[in-house]
Amino acid sequence: MARGSTHPARRPRVTIALAGDTMLGRGVAAVLESAPPASLFAPEVVAAAREADLVLLNLECCISNRGERWADPRKPFFFRAPPAAVELLTHLGVDCVTLANNHALDFGTVALTDTLDFLHAAGIETVGAGADVDEARRPAVLETNGFRLGIVGVTDHPADYAAGPGTPGVAFARLGWGIPDWLSKTISRLDVDAVLVTPHWGPNMIERPLPEIRTAAARLLEEGATVIAGHSAHVFQGVGGPVLFDLGDFVDDYATHPVLRNDLGLLCLLTLDAEGPIQLEALPLKLDYCHTRLADGPDAAWIRRRFTWACSELGTRVTEDRGRLVIDWRSAQTAPQARGSVSSSSAPYSSTTSSTTNRAQGRTR
Repeated sequence: MARGSTHPARRPRVTIALAGDTMLGRGVAAVLESAPPASLFAPEVVAAAREADLVLLNLECCISNRGERWADPRKPFFFRAPPAAVELLTHLGVDCVTLANNHALDFGTVALTDTLDFLHAAGIETVGAGADVDEARRPAVLETNGFRLGIVGVTDHPADYAAGPGTPGVAFARLGWGIPDWLSKTISRLDVDAVLVTPHWGPNMIERPLPEIRTAAARLLEEGATVIAGHSAHVFQGVGGPVLFDLGDFVDDYATHPVLRNDLGLLCLLTLDAEGPIQLEALPLKLDYCHTRLADGPDAAWIRRRFTWACSELGTRVTEDRGRLVIDWRSAQTAPQARGSVSSSSAPYSSTTSSTTNRAQGRTR
């Protein structure tokens, strides 16, 4: 079924649960080896994810008991999860993960191969990494409710992890330099109702998408992306047009920045049809050490203020309904903006502080 070809009265739609960086190594790995995997998420978070037709997240680690650390003296963090991580993903109802990120090869190609084998054996689709460059760039096509969704994963760092002919690795592209031909063709040639591109882009711990990221988003839309869901910053950013610039973190053992609050996040339930996104419901999350639950009280209020501000800078209006933050794209009050410079208005907090409070061993890119 070609995009946009169905009659509006009969047009199928799909709801996707989108979660950001899901780091199951280090301290989280220790919990997975000593406690039931289901203990990492509160039941309410799992129930919310399972409201969706499909669940997609960025898997910020490999899954393996094998491999050696990538030989890079400049790299400070290496993330490897035990095989029990697969049980956690199936408990969440995950249908697809992107492995296009800077941790897929932390323990070498043997661990990446194990990751792919474990996930595929569990019926979980993967994008963004593979046994060679063709497999790494290959999209996934998921079908539900008569709706065909194409998913494309790509990362802009690190170049050392890029897959090659006959070489395992990730789907790498210097997105700040433009959209490469292979990525344009991958998006435009998909015979689906909608294309979701999920890029791992930009630096850590920034509250706004950089101008080059906004430009890359606009070009991905021009190439045929229906919606974009990014990650990498470890803090959630705003939504502009059909672009969720950064989903933030989902579960980890990271240290907490006292100003940017990477211990607060969102689980996004995105509903779309062949014309594009219809509605977003974002559930505020609190990331404790190796455990994620729904945010409440002052934490939920902070998330509401920050997300509302971040979206307003990008021309998007946010409302609230029963504790969920809502964006309605079919409303005239939500303007489609992906290109251009961001406003210089101040955030509802100061971002000049560089100190951190510890949940664990520090930040990672």
